[in-house]
Amino acid sequence: MKAIFTKDEYVRYVEQKAPKSKVMKNILRAFLVGGVICAGGQLITNWLKARGVPAENAANLTALILVCVGALFTGLNIYDEIGRFAGAGSIVPITGFANSIVSPAMEFRSEGFITGVGARMFVIAGPVLVYGISASVIAGIIYYLLRF
Repeated sequence: MKAIFTKDEYVRYVEQKAPKSKVMKNILRAFLVGGVICAGGQLITNWLKARGVPAENAANLTALILVCVGALFTGLNIYDEIGRFAGAGSIVPITGFANSIVSPAMEFRSEGFITGVGARMFVIAGPVLVYGISASVIAGIIYYLLRF
């Protein structure tokens, strides 16, 4: 069987048909949106500190608020649009973690609260939680043993 293209012809054909990458545009969008999310988090932290909340508690409350906002935006189908625009800029901050938990739950809500939402909520984030918790337990045991 004879090849339709030579190697050079095939390379030229692929270069013609392959979509052109918009790397710089995607990097800029991710940087801007991720920066806005993080700046918003810093504003929340500063606002809480100005109200007399201790720094550690302000940081914890900020994380909680950002997770709630990310979950709310996912439920309102706003976060998907942000994700399409920003790519990794919306996934990397903590709001992306909230989105990864709520998205599967929203997808399967028609199956009911127990078998749909409850069972599917941790499909994506579950392994992250399991490995994160497991690693922290192992690190804690090692730290405890090395103290003596």
